[in-house]
Amino acid sequence: VLCFQSKFGKAKWVEPATEVVIKDLAIKGINTLDVICPGFVSDCLETLEEVAIQYRDLFIQSGGTKLNYIPCLNDSLDLIKVLAELSN
Repeated sequence: VLCFQSKFGKAKWVEPATEVVIKDLAIKGINTLDVICPGFVSDCLETLEEVAIQYRDLFIQSGGTKLNYIPCLNDSLDLIKVLAELSN
């Protein structure tokens, strides 16, 4: 399932919103949810706080059992190699 977060300002944002999708999946009976943030190359406040903690709490409060946040690539050796190749 693809959804979007990071709404900024008053303009219409890309949909569906992450919080709506997460709540809806729990209500539909999805018990376990794995979440990745492919738009981020490294973890930050948004991924660690908003996604891993706040969305986990929302999922559980909406009837889900477990939300697994899968960390970004961060400082993995494979990512460093790709970035080095791209910079050459």
